[in-house]
Amino acid sequence: MSGHPEVGVAGLGVMGAAIARRLLRRERTVRVYDVRQNAVAELARDGAQAVDSAARLASSSVVILSLNTADIVEQVVFGPEGVLSATPEGVLVIDMSSIDPGRTRVFAERAAKLGAGWVDAPLSGGAPGAERGELTLMLGGEEEDVERALTVLGALSSRLTHIGPPGSGQLVKSVNQVLVGCGFAALAEAAALVRAAGLPPRQVKAALTGGRADSALLQEFFVKFAEVDLTPTGRVSNMVKDLEAARDYARSAGVPLPVTTAVSELHRWLTAAGHGDADNAALMHYYGTGTGDRSGDEAGDGTGRTGDRS
Repeated sequence: MSGHPEVGVAGLGVMGAAIARRLLRRERTVRVYDVRQNAVAELARDGAQAVDSAARLASSSVVILSLNTADIVEQVVFGPEGVLSATPEGVLVIDMSSIDPGRTRVFAERAAKLGAGWVDAPLSGGAPGAERGELTLMLGGEEEDVERALTVLGALSSRLTHIGPPGSGQLVKSVNQVLVGCGFAALAEAAALVRAAGLPPRQVKAALTGGRADSALLQEFFVKFAEVDLTPTGRVSNMVKDLEAARDYARSAGVPLPVTTAVSELHRWLTAAGHGDADNAALMHYYGTGTGDRSGDEAGDGTGRTGDRS
């Protein structure tokens, strides 16, 4: 483990846990914190060092955040028991959450005044990408902070792009989520047609592979949607948050986003119907397709609930 910075991870939801496990497999020293003690205990069994407050993560030189909202990020980092509450100087915070670019810039400025660094590193690739070390990361931050971050992020990703100053990564993540969220909606409609026709999903995917409709989304998610596989890889509520953040920025910039708005409302409908904690494949509920098509053992309780925040 010599030569590698020790890493703290705050937020052990689906993504945070996958990030921590990947770093453990790469023989990093990893400290973990979450308000849910069962999540901490599970990572401790995998070899992580459990801590009982976010402040104790600062004993690591690098702290990764995988949290759900900007308010939670602010509390975990700058609160009375936050990461930077005791000995902030020299600590590098890498925020892998998806939050507002404007709030990110403010957080980076506050961290700098305390002698700490800040890199926003939102991701694409989900928990499976983290487990394989194949995430795509969009980085915002000062050059020297990004250079430090790469010593950790290189173990998690296959593609890293430094976009610009703090907040830049979060803005590009909004662009990513517009494309992904609208893509999920299109996949759900295509999957509904395939199900109505009784066509075999895997054969349909094979027929589309290599054509103009092919994409990473098609390859990873089409069969999942068509088979209403609610194994958690993401959450509907997170997509709502991300799409609404994109809409907020677009409004401030005077950019109309009619398709994104419609897709955001579709996800909001799912949340209102009680599917906020479900996997994105729960979009199939909108088309009258649900877990009743599959056995309870395969599909779970219809929510994809994991108790995570990220």
